[in-house]
Amino acid sequence: MSRKLTRLFVLTLMLGVSMSTPAALQAAPQAVPRVAPQTAPQAAARVAPQTAPPGLLRSEFLFESAPFPSVHASTIVETGEGLVAAWFGGTREGAEDVGIWMSRQVAGEWTEPFEVGTGVQADGTRYPCWNPVLFAAPDGVVTLFYKVGPSPRRWWGVARTSRDGGRTWNEAERLPEGILGPIKNKPVRLADGAIISPSSTESDERPSTWRIHFERTTDAGRSWSVVRPRAAPDGAEIQAIQPSILIHQGGRLQAVGRTRQGRVFETWSDDDGQSWSPVTLTALPNPGSGIDAVTLSSGRHLIVYNHTARGRSPLNVAVSQDGVTWEATLVLEREAGEYSYPAVIQTSDGLVHISYTWRRERIKHVVIDPTELVSAPMADGEWPVAVR
Repeated sequence: MSRKLTRLFVLTLMLGVSMSTPAALQAAPQAVPRVAPQTAPQAAARVAPQTAPPGLLRSEFLFESAPFPSVHASTIVETGEGLVAAWFGGTREGAEDVGIWMSRQVAGEWTEPFEVGTGVQADGTRYPCWNPVLFAAPDGVVTLFYKVGPSPRRWWGVARTSRDGGRTWNEAERLPEGILGPIKNKPVRLADGAIISPSSTESDERPSTWRIHFERTTDAGRSWSVVRPRAAPDGAEIQAIQPSILIHQGGRLQAVGRTRQGRVFETWSDDDGQSWSPVTLTALPNPGSGIDAVTLSSGRHLIVYNHTARGRSPLNVAVSQDGVTWEATLVLEREAGEYSYPAVIQTSDGLVHISYTWRRERIKHVVIDPTELVSAPMADGEWPVAVR
């Protein structure tokens, strides 16, 4: 790989790999298919009514109608020009026509969805797309990671970059073998500049084996290391995928996520993600559905998850001072149906933004003021009746 290409890769992606850097990153950004999106009045913000729980400021759909019947796995990021959200959409999850769709918030309105990624290969074969993840580097470059392939057991990582807040994107390039990128949840950038992508794999056998790992770089992508949690002393293995990383005081890291064991998992790192403790279970329930979490500027941690042993409703928000003891704050959804796969960020104005799947039909966006949240203890992991 030439020095010129290496420099370009580091500057544009900020999350690179030391193997076979995509050549197309040398090209000027190209407009994505179906661009020139228009603002969507029908998706205008709906301010939460006065009867809304404390802290809930806004609740809205990103779109009311779209050229796809099914959606899932949203991601959201703040850019210098506003919020950008993405998700996968198509006939159904796993269908060949499933692509990555996007919407930008312009002057408070979400644009009409436009397709920014497909699984079409050079020979014309088309595979479904999966699990987009947006990441904004300090220089303003936004990277869109997603997966392409016939299934989560056989997919591969793909990335595109944008220098203009998500209006236009460089050509999609496949990540090198062994690097999947963030599987569902956003990477984190540490104080020393190290970047960690939370990732995981699902094996080919049935039932598949779920395992988490972390992809870590300290040189803005010139090289990568793949780090896996240590094995449990007793040899027991918790089936875990889709980590989300929290940053504690003193640089200690905690990852939480989805399991098959009925509870949210956790693993800890005391050395900036260079090693991780054996995976253990928390007191929070998990029905085998994706979660997300974020460390707030105040130092508190916030998690969005389905507080249930079965199904994907309700969808809940909890907060914690230490990442161990969690307190209930909000129920975002409680009706029958699927409300799942949240993504959560805190923007520069201090507000918290959550996007999530709403009945596989639409993507919902919620805005929270974390300073106004009222929390209540969860005795023995039970959601308090008073928090609705």
